[in-house]
Amino acid sequence: MKTVLLTGFEPFNKEPINPAWEAVRALDGWTEGGFHVVARQLPCAFGAAIDTVRAAIEELKPVLVIAVGQAGGRMDLSVERVAINVDDAPIEDNAQRQPVDQPIVAGGPAAYFSTLPIKAIVQALRAAGLPASVSQSAGTFVCNHLFYGLMHLQAKRPKMRAGFVHIPYLPEQAARHPGTASMALGQVVEGLRVAVRVSLDASVDISAGAGATH
Repeated sequence: MKTVLLTGFEPFNKEPINPAWEAVRALDGWTEGGFHVVARQLPCAFGAAIDTVRAAIEELKPVLVIAVGQAGGRMDLSVERVAINVDDAPIEDNAQRQPVDQPIVAGGPAAYFSTLPIKAIVQALRAAGLPASVSQSAGTFVCNHLFYGLMHLQAKRPKMRAGFVHIPYLPEQAARHPGTASMALGQVVEGLRVAVRVSLDASVDISAGAGATH
């Protein structure tokens, strides 16, 4: 049976929960159509996040890895296109580190593209009634750090697909941030189910148009 690895970060920046971890752990143990899902929590810390996902990949040998992160202020499920080779933290991570203008991998490529069928995922999410878009920036905090590190690992494992999805706050978080968008946990979980199914079923991505942002 194929293994799918989903990762979500621990809470950070004084938030009591992280919707990414709440969503992926809800799918831990999900089995369907010849695959099963394993969820792992990652530290919200530069370096340690990549080390943890590397160990999980070496242990589980997944065919698919989808890393998930919180993006407070976003309104939809944002399927990331590209990770860039720079850490430029606006705040400290959970290890009180705040790198500025530092490469993630010295001498590494300037960027890596997701190997997920990103536009097919967005199309399927929208068909399921879930707001979604292709995102052109994963930021420069630990989410992008992990995304880049994950794709650097994937480059040596061409049979493994990998990528990153940003999700909004949960409603209980948005209540502490007036005017901020949110999404119910059940919708996020269903969105990740869709992303997993499409990533396993679609051999190639669809043509331009479906992933357009507005």
